[in-house]
Amino acid sequence: MEHVLTIENVRNTINKWKKEGYSIGYVPTMGFLHDGHASLIDQARKNNDKVIVSIFVNPIQFGENEDLSTYPRDINSDKKLCESHGVDLIFTPSPEEMYQDKKAFVDIVDLSSTLCGIRRPIHFKGVCTVVAKFFNIIQPTNAYFGEKDAQQLAIIRKMVFDLNFPVNIIGVPIVREQDGLAKSSRNTYLSTEERKAATILYKSIQKGKESITPGCSADSIINTMTEIIQSEPLAKIDYISVVDANTMQPVEEINAPVLVAMAVYIGTTRLIDNFSYDPN
Repeated sequence: MEHVLTIENVRNTINKWKKEGYSIGYVPTMGFLHDGHASLIDQARKNNDKVIVSIFVNPIQFGENEDLSTYPRDINSDKKLCESHGVDLIFTPSPEEMYQDKKAFVDIVDLSSTLCGIRRPIHFKGVCTVVAKFFNIIQPTNAYFGEKDAQQLAIIRKMVFDLNFPVNIIGVPIVREQDGLAKSSRNTYLSTEERKAATILYKSIQKGKESITPGCSADSIINTMTEIIQSEPLAKIDYISVVDANTMQPVEEINAPVLVAMAVYIGTTRLIDNFSYDPN
């Protein structure tokens, strides 16, 4: 496995691969890799001749008072996971390598204005900008994103369509712990008591899945899930919302494919989760 720090060296390797006709699978990450990331890498390994993983904690997607400085990092563990899952190259640029002069940005409007975009107004502009840069640098055949970050996945798909990037976007299902909690690097912030409390997110999703039916009101699903979450004293709801699966805009009734998404604070840690439903 090759470990590369600069854009020039990544491009040199990719140019060799492309001359040999290899397909390239790309997995963008912020590091502190877990089984969720491994599932993305495994899917990329199945579908492509070569696999690249980027590890970059992107400063421009973090707002003021967010956890940029404390975001968990462990490059040695990340390298071991990547190597054990057959990654050919990891790319770990510095912020200075990625951003010489932060004046150009990519912003996908409307899709970024709901759900997490309300509380984190600069977040998706930062995500789209860095992903666009990585797509230009790596020029992958296929790129892999987790469905846990469903709004991000929808926004990236829209960006690729609107800006004509020649890359296929592949969504990979959520990987969960045995008790249902979605795998996340931020789970490490939870105390033992908070970790137990965090299972309330999955319990509310299970109830939401049981309750949702074609033509039912979005409010009925939101109320059902809210009642479950509020039964846990350590949980504080940021949002629970039902949105159109393509536009990310709120809906009143379940008449087309939807995303049911939530953000919930367990203590001071903000966790997200979701499920999709197609009434057809």
